[in-house]
Amino acid sequence: MTENVVLDSTPLNALDRCDRCGAQAYVRAVMANGFELLFCGHHAKKYQEGLSSVASRIQDETDRITEESAAR
Repeated sequence: MTENVVLDSTPLNALDRCDRCGAQAYVRAVMANGFELLFCGHHAKKYQEGLSSVASRIQDETDRITEESAAR
């Protein structure tokens, strides 16, 4: 018997790009139908109010921006 493991949310990586501008995505907004929108920190902040009212889940990894800057 095989077992399928489904992660609740996978971490965003450098291949995930903002749907608005193409920059690295740090926020994933999941709609009720399962559709996902990816945003960079700038566009996530710009659309935060609208997203929070329509998304069923928002995965926010923008804290990684400052962590990655501090590591350099």
